[in-house]
Amino acid sequence: MDVVGVGYRVAIPLSTFYRLGEEGAEVSLRIHTHVREDTLALYGFLSAGEQALFERLISVAGVGPKLAVNILSGIEAPELLAALRGSDLARLTRIPGVGKKTAERLVVELKDQVAGLLPATEPAPAEGGAREDLVSALLHLGYSRPEAERGVDKTLREGGDARFEDLLRRALRILSGR
Repeated sequence: MDVVGVGYRVAIPLSTFYRLGEEGAEVSLRIHTHVREDTLALYGFLSAGEQALFERLISVAGVGPKLAVNILSGIEAPELLAALRGSDLARLTRIPGVGKKTAERLVVELKDQVAGLLPATEPAPAEGGAREDLVSALLHLGYSRPEAERGVDKTLREGGDARFEDLLRRALRILSGR
């Protein structure tokens, strides 16, 4: 990140990366500065809700800032909140770097703390098997999990009441940029 001629290395989750503009475009990030005796690291977020969620994640024992960014890269914030509130350990353990014990700690420590972290304008995750079926289909076609979830979420926001085949076609069009 270039700030008036000074370059900064800022770690960001994939969800933030996907919403950034083209290279060289002006962007405003909310920065969390993580200071340790041997490290000064910057973590950036586009929304206050994502930053607050990151800060809650790093408050959990065994979850450092790198794992917290990895968690936010592996699952969209609204879906993460739903998984925490619903104690969905299976969904949490599908995030790279999150094992069963970490998932259990996240649920125990954050389940009651996450209400109201994201504004109502951020989309809620789609429920049910259709979403997982679409994500699975895209994974089998070679898309990464975050990429597939992003495409499916956008597809379902635009109209999630169509047949599976139509939803899959729409997700493929979104991911291919057409």
